[in-house]
Parts: sequence; structure tokens; C-alpha cells
Amino acid sequence: MVSESLRNLLLGEMQLTPEVDVTILSPHESGGDRRVNLYLYKVLESPALRNQDWQARTDDPTRLVPPPLSIHLFYLLTPYAVNDQVTGNAASHLILGEAMRILHENPIIPDDYLATGLDGAREQIKVIQNPIELEELATVWTTFSQPYRLSVAYEVGVVQLDMQPAKERSLANRVRQVGVPDVRAPFLPPTVESIEPMSAPAGSTLTIRGINLTGWRAYVSLMRRVILSGVELSGDSLAVTIPGDLAPGFYEMRIDISHLTRKTLFFEVTP
Repeated sequence: MVSESLRNLLLGEMQLTPEVDVTILSPHESGGDRRVNLYLYKVLESPALRNQDWQARTDDPTRLVPPPLSIHLFYLLTPYAVNDQVTGNAASHLILGEAMRILHENPIIPDDYLATGLDGAREQIKVIQNPIELEELATVWTTFSQPYRLSVAYEVGVVQLDMQPAKERSLANRVRQVGVPDVRAPFLPPTVESIEPMSAPAGSTLTIRGINLTGWRAYVSLMRRVILSGVELSGDSLAVTIPGDLAPGFYEMRIDISHLTRKTLFFEVTP
């Protein structure tokens, strides 16, 4: 279908006299003396579209279809004309130039020239000149034991081939009603507020006060030294005895309530 569309485009836009035929033949197949030939020499899958997700059918959203096979087509455009004794193959050069002009002016194949089956394509069919090395060109010709002829390479894509209907599957059940849930806090978070007194001699008992502490567990450390570990609280305060071997100075006490609330308080050990 793509080759047919390219042929339609060239036949419809060429303005040479006498008229030039457009063929879709291999290099070893014979055609007319005055023509331009399109030879499909390579096909590659599109790397950018290789891993697409399944999609919902446009006519039935409850059915999922696998992604299409997306490919790029590579053509050789080759002119043919009878050589003149004086100008040589100038006629074929003119044919090639006219064909290249048309493809340059129509980088996307117009809908009027698309073959049946491509008129509803999801992707536009783009035509891009694809410069390749002379060695690769020569390889194509030697494969068919034909002498090299002046040719220009083009890439055409993206062409998408749909999968067979047997590969389809049903869409999973969806939520058909969305409501507003009744969201409430399951508890009042515990909060540590203060330590009393703020200064005392080593070995003294301090009181840590807070809000909503009842039922949670307390973890208290003093300069990375564990004082309490997982003690269940029965009220909004807890008593902590500071070690008796602390030297006078300021100390940092970290209080963790069931790993929900953490707070750092400072107090002074007096002489």
C-alpha cells in the first residue's frame, strides 16, 4: 500500500514530456525504457514505538488491542532512460531531479494519493531523503548482479500494521461510581511541650510534660545515652532521672513518643 501510494504521488505530480512511468520492481526486473523505479530494499521496526501499551479500540472502549507493528521502509529511487550519443544519461538525470522535487515538496504523502487502507492511518506517512554510503548502494546492485545505476535513498514511515482481532482482550472492570469518603483522624497526635525543672544537679528527677501522651510509649536518650526505652505512659507526664555521673553543663535530651512525635529539649546540670 505504501509503495502504491508513492507511485500515485509521482505519477500525479510529474510534469515531464514525454510522460514517465513509475515502476515498483527489483533491480534485476526489466521495465520500460523511460521510467523511475521504487525498490524497497530494507524494512526496520520503529524503536521509538516498539514498546507501546495496549490501547482501547476507538469503536469499542471495552476492548483492548495490542499495539500495532510500527515500521520504517527504505526505498531506492532509480531513473531509467535511453542514453543519448551526445548527452549520455542526461535524460535519466532529469527524471531523477523531477522525482526528487516532488518528494521534497510533499514530505507527507497527501491524502488524495494514499492507497486504500492507509486513508485512516493513525500516523502520517512521511518521506525523508536518507543519505547512505556509496558502498551500501553498490551492495544492493551487486546482489542482483546488475551494474550500478545512479540512485537516491528514501526513508518512509511510520507505517503501522494492526494486529489480528484474535489478539484483543477485554478491559478490566472499572470503578463506575466515585464518592467522597468520610475521612477522620483516628487519634489525636501526642505532643511534648516542656521539661521541668530546666536546671538541677546530677541524679535529679525531671518531669517531661505534654498533651495526648496517655497510652503511647516513651523513648528518652541523653547525649545518645538511653534513659528510657518503650515505657508505656499512663498520663500526660513522665518522670526521668538523670544519671548521677554527669558533670555540670548543658545537655541535650531527645524524647520520642511511639515514633510519632520527636522533640529535643535542653537542660542544665548544676553543681
